[in-house]
Amino acid sequence: MAGRKSKIKDMLKLGQEYLHKQGYIKNGEVIPSMAGLALYANCSRSSLYNYASSSEEFKDMLELIKARQEVELINKGLKGEFNASIAKLMLANHGYSEKQILDHQSMGSSITAKSKPMRIELVSLQPKDLTA
Repeated sequence: MAGRKSKIKDMLKLGQEYLHKQGYIKNGEVIPSMAGLALYANCSRSSLYNYASSSEEFKDMLELIKARQEVELINKGLKGEFNASIAKLMLANHGYSEKQILDHQSMGSSITAKSKPMRIELVSLQPKDLTA
């Protein structure tokens, strides 16, 4: 078991180099990824997930890679540095989606209001003058 802990420490060090010391950029990558870390560490992605199941610290490091990827996609997508379609596609892996509102009632034709328009009144919340 000592060999396993040593291997996890080595992998954690590689992961920190990859993420924090810009190993992914030195490796020619635009954003960090699990696949990129696997190549950087010369192992499979499934091995990364196995290490994460054995080490909370390694699991946190993988989450940091995902967070860095998400932030890079958002920031560079908003700045126009990334292809919008690719950024949108990749952000779907982080829980983002495009919301579409579907009109199930009017079938494309206009809907007219059959009731009176809503009336809005502004009411003062100031207490009444009690000295009067």
